[in-house]
Amino acid sequence: MSTLQRTRTWPTAHPLALDAALALGVLTCMLAGSFVDPHTEHPGKWGTRTPDAVGITLMVLAAATLVARRRAPLPVLAATSALTLTELVTGDPRAPVAMAAVIALYTVASTTDRPTTWRVGLLTMTVLTATAMLVGPAPWYDQENIGIFAWTGMAATAGDAVRSRRAFVAAIRERAERAERTREEEARRRVAEERLRIARDLHDVVAHHIALVNVQAGVAAHVMDKRPDQAKEALAHVREASRSALGELRATVGLLRQSGDPEAPTEPAPGLTRLGELVGTFHSAGLAVDVVRADEGSTLPAAVDLAAYRVIQEALTNVQKHAGTQAKAEVSVVRVGPNVEITVLDDGARNPGGPDSGGAGGGHGLLGMRERVTALGGTLTTGPRYGGGFRVHAILPLTSRTARAEEPARP
Repeated sequence: MSTLQRTRTWPTAHPLALDAALALGVLTCMLAGSFVDPHTEHPGKWGTRTPDAVGITLMVLAAATLVARRRAPLPVLAATSALTLTELVTGDPRAPVAMAAVIALYTVASTTDRPTTWRVGLLTMTVLTATAMLVGPAPWYDQENIGIFAWTGMAATAGDAVRSRRAFVAAIRERAERAERTREEEARRRVAEERLRIARDLHDVVAHHIALVNVQAGVAAHVMDKRPDQAKEALAHVREASRSALGELRATVGLLRQSGDPEAPTEPAPGLTRLGELVGTFHSAGLAVDVVRADEGSTLPAAVDLAAYRVIQEALTNVQKHAGTQAKAEVSVVRVGPNVEITVLDDGARNPGGPDSGGAGGGHGLLGMRERVTALGGTLTTGPRYGGGFRVHAILPLTSRTARAEEPARP
């Protein structure tokens, strides 16, 4: 810390020493003023006088009282006002003890509220000025009497102005700190949302492609000896699924790169335009999937398009993993008013503890789908079908807040 900074912070760290220095300065000014006589025979000139012992004693007591002005402003004002009244009544010539009352009144005005300042200030000005005019040896309109009124009024006004400025600065600082906290909370919230979104994307990509790789690898191992041609075909599907998984993983992780990074992904996010390609991967894995679309070729916002694709992908992946090899699935995409409804049905048997069976041992697939749909303001219902099988039904609004914040719609 520099010398200038230490000098600025020293008064705040040592308020009692500052008040003692102020009291000493006020005492010096009062003693110096007590030797000046404004009443002189020569107009426009100041004379000299000698204060008495009582006046000097009152000045010392009033200055010493100012040391406690921060800790007890109102009692200090009362004490200095009492000493001033005593000097006004008994002093001849008068000593400027009222200077201590002026400092005490300023302290009260700068540390209390405005109503208190008005009441105490008016009372102090009235009592001191009236006493000086009534009992003083000089005429009631003398400059000393008018000076007491002026100095007490200016002290109250200046103290109130300082208090108002302190309150204004404190309010600005508090708003700035609150705005800073709000920005930090918003940044943390956006980071958490982005992490959750990337986690969902990674789960969807990995779960889908690894499930296909697992199925095709099992087929290859089963027919390796008896039907090598079919085994080669299954291994080719494994290779293709692995390549697709790597590509989507690279694209997802590339979202974390800077916008100017040359390795950032340039391929658009998947959507319903790639639904046929997605269904083809399940066909190659041995899952029968029928697709019915009644969305009238409408364009979807990017967020809705991606969510619809991921919901279908995850639902079919669950069918592939948990519904058995003989299961059949049906996918329907229907435009109903301002919404798009996605339905995925299958007729396979479910393991009671499976991830999509609704049991306690559920995985992250259904949770990820529900988070995607809820983020767009839609609804997702899942559960077993009557007579066997499972049903996933998602309603995605086309005019959700998230969809409107995205880029223009794409086909």
